[in-house]
Amino acid sequence: MTNGQPIIVGLDIGTTKIAAIAGRKNDFGKLEILGFGRANSNGVQHGMVLNIDQTIKAIQTALENCYASNPNLEINEVYVGIAGHHIKSLQTRGDIVRRSTDDEIRQQEIDQLIADQYKTYIPAGDQIIDVIPQEFTVDNFQNIPDPIGYSGVKVGANFHIITGDKNAIRNINRSVEKAGLSVRDLVLQPLASSAAVMCEQDLEAGVAIVDIGGGTTDLAVFYEGILKHTAVIPFGGENITNDIKTGLGVLKTQAEQMKIQFGSALSDEAKNNAFINIPGLRGMPHKEISVKNLASIIQARMSEILDFVTYHLKQVGLDNRMLNGGVVLTGGGSQLKHLIQLTEYVTGLNARIGFPNEHLAAGHIEELAKPMYATCIGLILKGYNVFENIQYQQHGSEKRIRSGSTVSMEDESPVEIMAGDGMTTVKVNKRKSLKGFMDSIKDGLIDLFKEEEDRKL
Repeated sequence: MTNGQPIIVGLDIGTTKIAAIAGRKNDFGKLEILGFGRANSNGVQHGMVLNIDQTIKAIQTALENCYASNPNLEINEVYVGIAGHHIKSLQTRGDIVRRSTDDEIRQQEIDQLIADQYKTYIPAGDQIIDVIPQEFTVDNFQNIPDPIGYSGVKVGANFHIITGDKNAIRNINRSVEKAGLSVRDLVLQPLASSAAVMCEQDLEAGVAIVDIGGGTTDLAVFYEGILKHTAVIPFGGENITNDIKTGLGVLKTQAEQMKIQFGSALSDEAKNNAFINIPGLRGMPHKEISVKNLASIIQARMSEILDFVTYHLKQVGLDNRMLNGGVVLTGGGSQLKHLIQLTEYVTGLNARIGFPNEHLAAGHIEELAKPMYATCIGLILKGYNVFENIQYQQHGSEKRIRSGSTVSMEDESPVEIMAGDGMTTVKVNKRKSLKGFMDSIKDGLIDLFKEEEDRKL
């Protein structure tokens, strides 16, 4: 840790690649990349770890490459992204009646409200990954982004709860731990990608972040500053490659190369008289493949993925041009030619590509500004969100203690006060006291970067 800022590592375990990126915030609150490594992924399908041994090897290769880029790094714990079609989300409501109604609402009570949501009934075999508060209510006042400092009898909130399959989560944890690392936290991939490519204006305008990965397409919908919906669509770039392989009768490596080099998401934009020459296998005659046919296959699968996006937007009532920020495409699959036009045609919303350079310091490795690294960079931002939450809570508690006010602690409180070396510090129970990912989103993602600057002023 330098200048009070830790080095945080994001590990993106994807279907086509595994990436490890180490970063630290500079004095301006921007991320400086200190190490970067990637490896091809073999043991993952549709975002789920199926072959643990192959996944361990790929994680170790990515780590070795990360150390090769910066031999001074020491990586022990990582923030890991999670996706897969086993991911589900549900909306719940929680309220607590306060004991001391005259006092202002404190962080502890909000923590308790969030902790209570972990008792929500979910199907056997699933477990809760994250609980994200949306808007709070205090008595008759509604749509409060942050209720701390208010006073009232009853405080409540609507929550977005994300669940996943226990075995799928266990496989991720096991793979990371057997690779010699500990999992600091699991983060839903669409939320990580959103943090990397979104700014405060996007949040206010309302956007749908669509992260087209190798095995899955992840969706996060924000409206009026609130996370409204998340979903994982079980199709991605690999499905397009397999469709090309089957439809045109070529090898998978050839299909992937054609997709990247000549592929288009709109067959109308492809030239009628353009052909790709594929060498024949072991003495067989070569093949001529029409660029238009290639584009038709890509368009069919991409339209299917975008139909799912439209379906999810309809489910939360945000399909009728209510998202002024439109659709933000990110992930490796977003680099297909003419995808923006197809997205606008299918969804009826404006679209753009989201690059993860929103929060990167100048002079970063150019490779990392590609959309395929959005999840990994977002995982580092998630780590800082957690770190700064702890700092903020410690700072606030210490201020109250120094000013001579008494801090009453209940038995079930996640916050403990410990005296040591004459200083009073506050230890925060990780699961109960942290508001979960995107907590800071209610006040705008940019707040993520203001704390340190404020301390300097």
